[in-house]
Amino acid sequence: MDNSVFPTSSCDLLRKIRALLPGRMHLDLPLLIALLLVCGYGLLVLFSAIDQDLNKLYRQLIRLGIAFAVMIAVAQIPPSKLQRWSPPLFGIGLTLLVGVLVMGEIGKGAQRWLDLGVVRFQPSEVLKVAVPMMLAWYLAEQPLPPSGPRVLWTVVLTAVPVFLIARQPDLGTALLVASTGLIVLFLAGLKWRLIALLGGGTVALAPLLWNFFMHPYQRERVLGFFNPEGDPLGSGYHIIQAKIALGSGGTYGKGWLKGTQSRLEFLPERSTDFVFAVLGEEFGLLGILVILVIYLFIIARGLYIATQAQDTYGRLLSGGLTLVFFVYLFVNTGMVTGLLPVVGIPLPLVSYGGTSLVTIMAGFGILMSIHTHRKLLPS
Repeated sequence: MDNSVFPTSSCDLLRKIRALLPGRMHLDLPLLIALLLVCGYGLLVLFSAIDQDLNKLYRQLIRLGIAFAVMIAVAQIPPSKLQRWSPPLFGIGLTLLVGVLVMGEIGKGAQRWLDLGVVRFQPSEVLKVAVPMMLAWYLAEQPLPPSGPRVLWTVVLTAVPVFLIARQPDLGTALLVASTGLIVLFLAGLKWRLIALLGGGTVALAPLLWNFFMHPYQRERVLGFFNPEGDPLGSGYHIIQAKIALGSGGTYGKGWLKGTQSRLEFLPERSTDFVFAVLGEEFGLLGILVILVIYLFIIARGLYIATQAQDTYGRLLSGGLTLVFFVYLFVNTGMVTGLLPVVGIPLPLVSYGGTSLVTIMAGFGILMSIHTHRKLLPS
């Protein structure tokens, strides 16, 4: 692993930490440390957001343990095997999505979950990893940039899971999976003419999406985004309360466990979609900057890993997973600050929940696998 971007003292520290790990563990220490920092900081914020409920905190700790175990396990798998497993994993993901539509569990008006007795999970989360793996496998088979027919098939491979997820309905996850396809195509060197064509086609399909795919509550959220004060107790309530919470935190925040908007239950979904507002209220602008700097380091490290990948599959997959993580972060912070409509995307590695957390950490395990399984090539 190349640690030239760190000062000598940091390199010495990383070498000492690496010496404590089993000899053949494939882990990228800079990325691992940054992930631990985000998760640790997130637990502080989440403890306040869940009203200091120790049972919920223990459940989240168990989920974090499972997520890190999955990441470590995935990191040990060579990229060549991941490449071979990409089509089967994509097929399994599509099968699970069909299973959700047929016999999925309904909650809060949406049919998004499969209950297998032992575990209850959202299959749509699997597609956040399976789609970029499949697209990277498909595009890496031929020289880049991809030809027109291959671009068309890439769009089809992305559109099928997006359609199935949107039918649940889960517009936020559907948009994330769609962005995955566009990002991988962009990294594959798609010509600007085709990018403009895809963008124009998306805009042209917007009325169809509005009339036939979006449910009334989703339309209300979009309308509330443009004018939240027009319905302050309805569609605009989430955005207004999140802005109040963020603004009241000021520069230094009100202090840990001292937030009023969240503690008095004015802020909705404060442990999941709007946990970023709790962070801003209690830790202020400085607290927000701290976590954003760590997030930025994670994204920068992911892009660095993408540049160091030794084959097309590794470059497309690692770059795609990293930029999808950025989109994840951008959409959540954007909707909490009122820059984007509310679409139900949790804050990565911080929000309360399990399936999303495990999926994200599996993606980082893939990044570590791609980086640590590199072989020395002759000059």
